Parts: sequence; C-alpha cells; structure tokens
Amino acid sequence: MHEDTPPESVYALGIEELKKPGITFWSAWEGDDIMGCGAIKELDSTHGELKSMRTSAAHLRKGVAKHILERILQEAKERGYKRVSLETGSLPSFKPATKLYENFGFHYCGPFADYPESPYSLFMTKEL
Repeated sequence: MHEDTPPESVYALGIEELKKPGITFWSAWEGDDIMGCGAIKELDSTHGELKSMRTSAAHLRKGVAKHILERILQEAKERGYKRVSLETGSLPSFKPATKLYENFGFHYCGPFADYPESPYSLFMTKEL
C-alpha cells in the first residue's frame, strides 16, 4: 500500500494494532514460508471489517487469499455478524483484490466507520 498510496490514505494495521482486542488475525504457512494473512475487526456486534488481507508475492495466484477470505467470512457468520465491510485501494494495483471481493459477493458502498471519502479508497460490503 505504501508504494502506491499517500501515507494519509493508508489504513493498514501494524503489528501492535493487530494485537488489540476486537481483532482476530489468521495466517497461512507453507513450512517456514508465510503465504498470506488476513484479519477481521469487530465494529459492533453485527458488523465486522475485513483488515490486512495480504498474499506474499511468491504465492500469488495460488488461492491463498481465497482460502483466508473464506475462513474470515465463516468466522463472521459464527459470530453472528450481519455484514462485513472493507476499505481497499482504488489504484490499478488493487484490482486483483477488488476482483476477489466482487467474486465473493461484496458490492461497492460509501465510507463506513470513521473512514473519510478519498480518491485512493474504495469501500465494499457484504450482507451475510
């Protein structure tokens, strides 16, 4: 995100933020090699936010993000969330991510939580 997006428009969570209550983090490994990760942040008892979805460059197009997203959505349903939303980048480098989210039934929406409108952000949501 930092390569393509101005610092004030990067909403990626750092390691300390990922450790906070209300955030659950998953990672996928192949031996000692991390393949990808993702997290969900509880916004309220019925609404979760998808956070920190990443796939290692060495593992792109292997289905890593698909499997992590499936696990996160399963967790959201088990928690009783009615909706999962996300913020992602609007630049062409984010197109594979938005295509994945579209394929999972996410649709575009306006900003949620405390996100501001930004030409560098796209917002998506999925009813569960």
